[in-house]
Amino acid sequence: MAKGANRGDSILADLPLFGLFRAEPVPQTTPAPASVRKSFMADSAPPPAVDPAQAKMEFLLRLRARGIADVNVLRALETVPRETFAPHRYRDLALRDVALPIACGQTMQEPMLVARMIEALRVEPGDRVLEIGAGSGYASAILARLASHILSVERFHSLAVSARTRLEQLGLTNVTVLHADGLALPPDMGPFDRILVHCRLKELPESLLCLLADGGVIVAGQMKEGASQIVRWRHEAAGFVQDVICPARLQGLIPDVAAIL
Repeated sequence: MAKGANRGDSILADLPLFGLFRAEPVPQTTPAPASVRKSFMADSAPPPAVDPAQAKMEFLLRLRARGIADVNVLRALETVPRETFAPHRYRDLALRDVALPIACGQTMQEPMLVARMIEALRVEPGDRVLEIGAGSGYASAILARLASHILSVERFHSLAVSARTRLEQLGLTNVTVLHADGLALPPDMGPFDRILVHCRLKELPESLLCLLADGGVIVAGQMKEGASQIVRWRHEAAGFVQDVICPARLQGLIPDVAAIL
């Protein structure tokens, strides 16, 4: 709101102060000729509607310019309409690289962060992927274009229901959205080739390690040197190898299902 107020103030500052300090009569003016009025109305017409294809192309080019190089990830981003997952009031911002508020006090992550995390996951076509934090379902839809099957776990019941509905509307049949605690899944639900956690972990919980296949990859947030970072853990023969991907602001992972909502 403050930003809008500043913009209004700057506009007012540029206007001539006719009669604000002296009670001067307003001069009579001659009506403009019809041709002038017609020209003015043409100049004042609203701008043409944005071409969706052009907007999507610019959206993808911005992601590529900022370092997203995996062609398969870019194709998945191209085919998944982010506006389908954005709240109605924010759909005009769907192709902007901004996080959007969703229900239950949660956030739909900005596309650049989603793209970086999924690119770091290095998903293969035959992979089974566990996603902790379905949220709006947007990242689930992108993963569904890349992997064999996605199990997306959400602690908020209402978010799980709405994400499932959106994914079904897009005809994505290889995604299962589960209302559950992502840290309390039974080991027999695994193994998963890839695990994506949309939250910040203090350390890798044993409950997730038990679900990871040999040679698997986990991508999640973690505090590193006092800053929140996206980190990738690769399960190799000698143990886990860590790579810091990029800085990111993520909420800490909350265990258990939500008591309400």
